[in-house]
Amino acid sequence: MKQFETKTFEIPELTGISAKNIEEHLKLYAGYVKNANLILEKIAEYKTDSEKNAYILGELQRRFAFEFDGMRNHEYYFGSLVGGAQPLHDGPLMKAIVTNFGTFESFLTSFKAIALTRGIGWAVLYYDKHTDRLLTQWVDEQHLGHLTGLSWIVGIDVWEHAFVFDYQPSGKKQYVEDFFANINWSLIEKNFMSALS
Repeated sequence: MKQFETKTFEIPELTGISAKNIEEHLKLYAGYVKNANLILEKIAEYKTDSEKNAYILGELQRRFAFEFDGMRNHEYYFGSLVGGAQPLHDGPLMKAIVTNFGTFESFLTSFKAIALTRGIGWAVLYYDKHTDRLLTQWVDEQHLGHLTGLSWIVGIDVWEHAFVFDYQPSGKKQYVEDFFANINWSLIEKNFMSALS
C-alpha cells in the first residue's frame, strides 16, 4: 500500500514564532502522517470481513478524515511560511481579493476575525472554481466544515498547539498577527494560480 510521506519545509527565522515552536509543531504534523498511514493499514486489514467489522470500519473512516486533514492542513500551513515573508503584489490573487472583499485590508481584517473564533480549528481562504469566487471558512478541529470541491489558498492553524509555546493561551491574537506577518504571499499566489487551472 502506498504510504503518505512526511514533508520537509525550509522555514527561516520568523517574527514572533520561535524555531522551537515550529519544531514542536512539525512533530505533531509527523504524527498525523503516521496515523493516517496506520489507519489505512487497519482499514485494509478489517476489510477482509467488512460485514463483521462494519462498525470498526465506520469508526476508522471517521478517524481517517481527522488524521488526513490534519496532515494536509499542516502541509498548507507550513508551506505558506517557506522562504520567509513576501508581500502580495498586484496580480490575479490581489485582484480576486479586491473583487471579493473590497480591499486587501478588509480581507485581512475579516479573515483574522475568523481566526479568532473560540475553539480549536482553522481559518481558511478557499477558491470556488464553480462560481469564480473566494470564500472564507472556519473549520472545526481539522475536518468539520471544509467546503466541498474548493481549493485551499491559505489557512491558519489556531489550535493552541500552534501558538501556546510562544504566546500562552491569551496571546492568540498576537499569534494571528505574527502569522500574517510571516506569510510568503508569492507561494499563496501559486496556490491560487493552481486553483484556477
